[in-house]
Amino acid sequence: MKAGKLILVSAALGLASVAAQAQSTDQLQQALAQAREAAAQAQAAARQAQAALEQALAAAERAQQSVAAVAPASQAASTSGLTVSKGASSATLYGLIDVTLVNKNNVNAAGASQTSPQVAWFSGNRWGITGSHATGPGDDAIKAIFRLESEFESETGNMDTPGTLFNRDAWLGIESKTLGKLTFGRQNALARDPAASAVYGDPYGSAKASVEEGGYSNTNNFKQLIYYAGTANGTRINNGVVWKKAFSNGFVGGAAYSFGTVPDSFGTGSSKTGSLAYNGNGYTIAGFATSANIKNLTYQSYSFGGNVQLNPMIRLNAGYFNYTAQQAAAFGDRKDTAWTLSTKLTPGGPFDYELGYQVMSASNAGLTGSGYVQNAYSDASAITATASGDRSTVYGSVFYHLDSATEFYLAFDHLSTTDGYKAAQANGAMSQNELGLGMRFKF
Repeated sequence: MKAGKLILVSAALGLASVAAQAQSTDQLQQALAQAREAAAQAQAAARQAQAALEQALAAAERAQQSVAAVAPASQAASTSGLTVSKGASSATLYGLIDVTLVNKNNVNAAGASQTSPQVAWFSGNRWGITGSHATGPGDDAIKAIFRLESEFESETGNMDTPGTLFNRDAWLGIESKTLGKLTFGRQNALARDPAASAVYGDPYGSAKASVEEGGYSNTNNFKQLIYYAGTANGTRINNGVVWKKAFSNGFVGGAAYSFGTVPDSFGTGSSKTGSLAYNGNGYTIAGFATSANIKNLTYQSYSFGGNVQLNPMIRLNAGYFNYTAQQAAAFGDRKDTAWTLSTKLTPGGPFDYELGYQVMSASNAGLTGSGYVQNAYSDASAITATASGDRSTVYGSVFYHLDSATEFYLAFDHLSTTDGYKAAQANGAMSQNELGLGMRFKF
């Protein structure tokens, strides 16, 4: 090795120097012996250094082989799911389990009370797979994206929609910074997403507008505003095309269309929605407008609202909804207005607190066969009666977060109605109280 040769040359030079200065043969022999010993030590050190280098190179090669073996199917477990990646493609398995023990009154026409596990209080139990594939290099490369998501009932294990596996999401699309996000298939109604009313519908959603799915649900008495953000297919759309984009100036825009399925009638059963939001410094404003055709009757809604972060602890949310619907000819149009106000308190530590109030005012609303006011965007072509009145709900909750994936909660709501407004949840009574104790786990 070069190091050994260098040491040997140095030893030879040292020997020459000593020889030049030697005064006798004994001195020369002594100097020669010392030089030989130094050379032997240098050679031994060189051999040890070479052996150590060879061992290090072998260890590095083994480590590289180990990394190469793992890289094609690397896995990372976190609270946002279990992700498997290979090259430009990745897929994530994720889910949420929410179990709730609920006590409520007026569970039947006789006014009985009941305590039992029931459908998850805050959001449906679900599992899903989502993923993407980058078609080229760079941050702005087009990605193919998809999501399959299924909902189930934790108290029974049943499908939320019998016979439909992916009842929440079944879509495929493309996405890039320039293009935005374009998806095809079954997915959320755009109006309920964080690109629209999800940022103010209640205090549990995202504070900032985005192109993601999410937002408030339709469980429990305080979560009925979502029907005003619906379509001809309910709070999700079938045969849908949805585009969303987050612009660099803070705006988030969206447009959605769901195709009708009636032969020889392109528009029957279809829906279209437009949305616009703006993320400011400490606040977000948003709104949407939807029009749907159900059996050749026109249904329309629009909404606007937003939220403001008053300080690190307090966030306020507020919104207004307007809904009109054509009904069976003999009954004329239905006209509703609604508004909501809520707050979320995050004082730091493991606890947070939520409180909200909402009022839904229905005028000339069609009734179901049981005499209850229909949800918005329900088929009103064959109604036989109408009613008017208000539906108001106050609600609140306390969360205790063990960590980012696991939490416990205590929640309540109080529903009350006026005049001819009868809510199906209260089984004809003019009020209902609900109290829930639950646990949620996200994976």
